[in-house]
Amino acid sequence: MALLVIITSLAVPAMARFVRGQALDSESRRLLALVHAAQSRAVSEGMPMMLWIDPKNGAYGMAAETSGQNGDPKAENLSVDSTLQIAVLSSGAGTQTTFHNLPAIRFLPDGTVAENSPPKVQLVDSDGRSRWLIETRNRMGYEISDTGK
Repeated sequence: MALLVIITSLAVPAMARFVRGQALDSESRRLLALVHAAQSRAVSEGMPMMLWIDPKNGAYGMAAETSGQNGDPKAENLSVDSTLQIAVLSSGAGTQTTFHNLPAIRFLPDGTVAENSPPKVQLVDSDGRSRWLIETRNRMGYEISDTGK
């Protein structure tokens, strides 16, 4: 019985770290999937799409830049996992793209990322581990990185 208690006490912290790491990986993949959806929608509908990020409330989503009186019926609103925080890092040059006063990535109808869109979005877990969404060099989207470079 004592051996079982010792093994369990060693395994539980490792399992907790594993579960937290899974939340970070899952959320970064979910955010990247929304990036691809916004980009695809911009191309298919021939109009700019905005992927907004609300670091204060731990949320992000996608909507058409301009929509009719009833709003965008295809808009998506997602909440970040409660164990994570999201942040937007600006390039420091010029005015950053916003949507309803929130930092946003703007996808143009040709599928490219607008020039003033944030180059990096960071997800951080409670242990301080990060995953980054970083704009690709050719401005055709974003990719996941562990280093922020």
